[in-house]
Amino acid sequence: MAVQNFEYLFLQKIDQEIKIEPKDWMPEAYRKTNVRQISQHAHSEIVGMLPEANWISRAPSLKRKAILIAKVQDEAGHGLYLYSAAETLGTSRDQMINDLHSGKAKYSSIFNYPTLTWADMGAIGWLVDGAAILNQVMLCRTSYGPYARAMVRICKEESFHQRQGFESLLVLSRGTKEQKDMCQDAINRWWWPSLMMFGPKDSESTNSDQSMAWKIKRKTNDELRQQFVDMAVEQVKILGMTLPDPALKWNEERQHYDFGQINWDEFWNVVKGNGPCNKQRLAARKKAHDDGAWVREAALAYAEKMKNIEKQKAA
Repeated sequence: MAVQNFEYLFLQKIDQEIKIEPKDWMPEAYRKTNVRQISQHAHSEIVGMLPEANWISRAPSLKRKAILIAKVQDEAGHGLYLYSAAETLGTSRDQMINDLHSGKAKYSSIFNYPTLTWADMGAIGWLVDGAAILNQVMLCRTSYGPYARAMVRICKEESFHQRQGFESLLVLSRGTKEQKDMCQDAINRWWWPSLMMFGPKDSESTNSDQSMAWKIKRKTNDELRQQFVDMAVEQVKILGMTLPDPALKWNEERQHYDFGQINWDEFWNVVKGNGPCNKQRLAARKKAHDDGAWVREAALAYAEKMKNIEKQKAA
């Protein structure tokens, strides 16, 4: 069958909302786009553990410590689901990890910012996980089957993380003046980086149009960003806090909130590796990978041993 016929059948499946599965024919560009997006998502989950793990030993109570440990463990699991989904496209986990360590592969720019106070744990849960959920709910309907199925459980857990983060900020917002100030400071520092999480504005996004056509993505970066702003403006009122944007106001004609200009120079600077914690985050991941080499080697040795035992039994 000619490639044109394969492509026609592929596009028919996309149009009919039939999931593309690992053994199905797919354009090479579709495969590469999914590898890039899924592996980047996996890297973000794994690197995203670092800013929070920094506070496990300094949590203000046993309850908060247990919650944070559980959340970090969830994120590790998300990374593993996603690496497994990417592997179905013919790439190896070793290759993906090597691409991360070499700087070839990216992860979400948000995780290159420092966590300075305990309130940052709440702000990350509310704002960072809240922004992630808007994008990830759409990915439950993405056209590549393994990715869509992995996202179902991830979204359920991320939704819980978002509510937990908001509850943590709510407690601080009802506390002492120092706690209220700490809550507002965290919101001030994480607001703009959270808006950047959705990626560059649509006019500068090089992959968005094709990803929309293939139904890998369901909404554009700017559509999701606007949805996030509209949601956060209402939620921050419950906290009795403010968002650090003097341009923020309701637009009756658009039925959406207008908001200020994002500092795209800062965004691209972080993406290029020059953010506050880029080098620190990558160094931590490389060290963890090197320190864990003996575990991988032991697992491979055990698997080989069991394989030989099965061969002996068969003989």
